Amino acid sequence: MRTHADEAKQRVRERVWDLLDAENAVLNDTAHGRIPNFKGSDAAADRLADLKSWRDARVIKAVPDKAQLPVRARALAERKTVFMAVPKLADPRPFFLLDPAVLPVSPQEAASSKIAATVAPRVDVADLRPVDMVVVGSVAVNRVGVRIGKGAGYSDLEFAFLMEAGLISDRTVVVSTVHSLQVLEEDLPATDHDFGVDLIVTPDEVISCESPHRPAGLVWEHLDAEKIAAIPVLAARAPANGR
Repeated sequence: MRTHADEAKQRVRERVWDLLDAENAVLNDTAHGRIPNFKGSDAAADRLADLKSWRDARVIKAVPDKAQLPVRARALAERKTVFMAVPKLADPRPFFLLDPAVLPVSPQEAASSKIAATVAPRVDVADLRPVDMVVVGSVAVNRVGVRIGKGAGYSDLEFAFLMEAGLISDRTVVVSTVHSLQVLEEDLPATDHDFGVDLIVTPDEVISCESPHRPAGLVWEHLDAEKIAAIPVLAARAPANGR
């Protein structure tokens, strides 16, 4: 069932997708329906790599979206370990382990979700290491760190799994790389299961966000039976949570 917050988020998405398309700011035919693969994602990755928090990070958890491919490739080239979510979390072991010490292909190739699926082992949450930096995509963000994804909710679930496992701490830095047109100067709708970002990195600037929201873990009442059934790692945990 769609809530008022869901409807408000969708209005923001449509507005940002329309703007990106109108400004020819994406590499795909359209921004609609996805995390925008924005022009300048390489420059945003370069700007992120200039930050001390990036230089200090040894373990990166990243989304598989194309917009964040330059960040993943950069991390692997700098010999950082990358955990990347299996698309749609559609596996009982929902993360790829990209270890630059043993990858049989180049960092640029391994950073592709399609190639990662053929060369990287899949691991469970229990096999992950404490995460120094989380890199996510967004459709829209504002300057206090509220983000809106594409609406599927996978990034929020990945974040919740890591929070419950104790792999994200107060020292973990959460970053979203976006086009400057995706940064909005307005309040954005958010719910208890949404996490915020510490840093927004565009090709042109780095924005620090104060005290972004972090959920303690999974918010089961926000998950319907269809979503739980479609994600093996959720289905496996459901009985212990009263489902």
